[in-house]
Amino acid sequence: MQKILVWDWPVRLGHWLMVGGFCLAWLTSESESLRLLHVISGGTVLAVAVFRLPWGFIGSRYARFVDFVRGPSSVKAYLLSLLRLEPSHHVGHNPAGGWAIVLLLGLGIVTGLAGWAIYNDFGGHLLEELHEGLAATMLTVVVIHLAGVASGSLLHGENLVRAMITGRKNGQPGEAIASARPLAAILLLAWVAAAGWWIAS
Repeated sequence: MQKILVWDWPVRLGHWLMVGGFCLAWLTSESESLRLLHVISGGTVLAVAVFRLPWGFIGSRYARFVDFVRGPSSVKAYLLSLLRLEPSHHVGHNPAGGWAIVLLLGLGIVTGLAGWAIYNDFGGHLLEELHEGLAATMLTVVVIHLAGVASGSLLHGENLVRAMITGRKNGQPGEAIASARPLAAILLLAWVAAAGWWIAS
């Protein structure tokens, strides 16, 4: 086992943009004076999640949904191995983490769309309640995801936060991806910037 390139630039950049966007949106959710910042932050989460959908089919090996979305039996087996403190190692996302990613992307899109509708004076009080409920659900999934990252890092002796910065995890040389896809990362940044400009204009 050695450090190999696993996460491409769009996955890493998208991850941290969603982290920053969600945190900023949550912190500004009750401020009327920071409403535009709140909407741009939520728009960033929405833009990244929308970009991530096609990237889950055409991206590098470990970015693809087919690599990490597994059935209930695989998730159950992984969680049981986690409870035994002997979790099986996965070069990409583990089965439980894979479903957390799917939930966060779905919640990011639905929450963002609801927020955009409210910002444009559609829906009324009921939609506001839905938006807040979705955001709270997303926060719950984030907390569970963080717990999984912490336990996985400890039990595997592998810093998963650092891996999402450097793109490198433990694996065999033949399991590494060939490229970090920097051009796709530039496209992601342009897409997010365009979304922010459109919201602010």
